[in-house]
Amino acid sequence: MPQNSYLKHIAYDSVVFGFSGEKLKILLMKYHNTGFYALPGGFVGVSENLNDAVRRGLKERTGLDNIYLEQFYTFGNLERYKPEVMQTILEANGGLGNGLEWLLDRFISVAYFALINYKDVIPQPDALSDSCDWYDLDTLPTLILDHAEIVKKALETLRFNLDRKLVTTNLLPTYFTMKDLQNVYEAILGEKLHRGTFQRKMLGLGVLKRHEKQYTGAANKAPFLYSFED
Repeated sequence: MPQNSYLKHIAYDSVVFGFSGEKLKILLMKYHNTGFYALPGGFVGVSENLNDAVRRGLKERTGLDNIYLEQFYTFGNLERYKPEVMQTILEANGGLGNGLEWLLDRFISVAYFALINYKDVIPQPDALSDSCDWYDLDTLPTLILDHAEIVKKALETLRFNLDRKLVTTNLLPTYFTMKDLQNVYEAILGEKLHRGTFQRKMLGLGVLKRHEKQYTGAANKAPFLYSFED
């Protein structure tokens, strides 16, 4: 990873949200021999668009490339500069040789969040990590640097204009029930919603297409399937 291959002092971090059917989850890396947890992130090639770099990194971690991605904030406070954290990570992976000293520099990070279907992903760690895995949003481990703040800001942004965001995301399968949709809203908003009020609201938005009922053996209770309008 030679420094002259990447833009100086610019990094990106990605908050990857997935929905398990009940809980909102976030994809995290666990660095080798450190116990450090972090968001997936990386650097931008000198001849690479920023968005393309982020999509490249997400594909390496998730195997997916057609996902909803939104840039939401740039983190550059001086307090986030803690070179001892990266030094510990590098020393746990063979040291600072091979021209890696530039990784100890101060970086401004452009933050993105992604919304993907939890079931479509087989998480893949990078060369410095033991694991890349899903963690429940309400029981996250302690994260390095300002990554907890990045997660908090991502969630605040996701909650804003949630109706529009869900229509364009991969968080749900193509066909879903009204209960599935309500479960997603409740997981993101962190609160219970009244079933009737929620259903009227969603049907009134004009963003759902209704399909045949999902028969499970009790025809009178079979729910309709929905998809988002194209």
